[in-house]
Amino acid sequence: MNKKILIVAGEASGDLHAADLARALLSLDPEVTLLGMGGEQMRLAGVKLLVDARELAAVGFTEVLSRLAALTRAFRRLRTALDAEDPALLLLVDFPDFNFWLARASRRMGIPVLYYISPQVWAWRKGRIRTLKRLVEKMLVIFPFEELLYREAGVPVAFVGHPMLDRLRDIPSREEARRRMGYDLSDRIIGLLPGSREGEVRHHLPVLKEATAQIVQAEPAVRFLVAVADSLPPGLVETLLQGSDAPIRPVRGQTYEIMRAADLLITASGTATLEAGLLGTPMVIIYRVSRLTWWVGRLLVDVPAIGMVNLVAGRRVVPELLQWDFTPERVARIALELLQSPEALGSIRQELQQIRGRLGEEGTSLRAAREVLKTLYEGRARSRR
Repeated sequence: MNKKILIVAGEASGDLHAADLARALLSLDPEVTLLGMGGEQMRLAGVKLLVDARELAAVGFTEVLSRLAALTRAFRRLRTALDAEDPALLLLVDFPDFNFWLARASRRMGIPVLYYISPQVWAWRKGRIRTLKRLVEKMLVIFPFEELLYREAGVPVAFVGHPMLDRLRDIPSREEARRRMGYDLSDRIIGLLPGSREGEVRHHLPVLKEATAQIVQAEPAVRFLVAVADSLPPGLVETLLQGSDAPIRPVRGQTYEIMRAADLLITASGTATLEAGLLGTPMVIIYRVSRLTWWVGRLLVDVPAIGMVNLVAGRRVVPELLQWDFTPERVARIALELLQSPEALGSIRQELQQIRGRLGEEGTSLRAAREVLKTLYEGRARSRR
């Protein structure tokens, strides 16, 4: 009996969530065979990697064009695998556009498609909902408002909760996180999260480097921890920080510990904002892309904020400094205003506590795995008839 599942994730966050889902699948049915595209986390979880997703890291339209050859090679390899491996199910994890093309190929071959972690169709290119309706057996979504959106559009959907609720369950306390990194509770710490992709870090870190110099002029005791994602090339962050007079310490592979330990975070927009929100750490959201990507995005994106933590809250809970507003002066000014106001930080923490209750309960990966196996078994039953 065919229990082969092809899993495709193209980014660092997708790799983490797909890995958790892979472990849940194997715990429920050890006979399942998992293969596909992802990173080190998926490999460690038992997925046979046909494509290493670290080759594909990109941000925005212009940056994607520079990776076009790698994306094309990856698509051809996976398209061949659909034919040669004949999986019973294609399981897509976020990474839209690329995964949409793969879903089309899979449906033409009669292989059912499940989509875990929806593309942000509610923010831009809403016409993709119609595309998903044609291509996907079911959407497994992680935000409650996504379930309503798809249900109203006639797309089969299940709300499974947010996987970060599981992943953050065992993060150490603020005191323990600081102790492990050699800091006391009295130390003043700002965490810098410039992003998990090389392009993001090159856009963001030089501005943050200048901002830290301005912050320490006003608050000399502040220390800075830079979260270095495992997906980044060795030495990149250290090279970009050369010449800094501020006490900046790069730390690789301990992003959650930095989120917990910090008094304040300055973080690139993305999954990290929601993770930090769930951990209750106040933040300033920043983001910058190429000029072309920004102007195209302004034409397509229709949301009042870009930070996921603000979108889930339904209002601006934490500040956002985007594109032209993302300058060293503005970053330093807002960071100092928050750092010097215990009342402002406390108010943000209270707002962040309310967000957690909107994202379901723990056990997301197991719920998603049960939905995947249900589709897998139903597909096998149909194939026997």
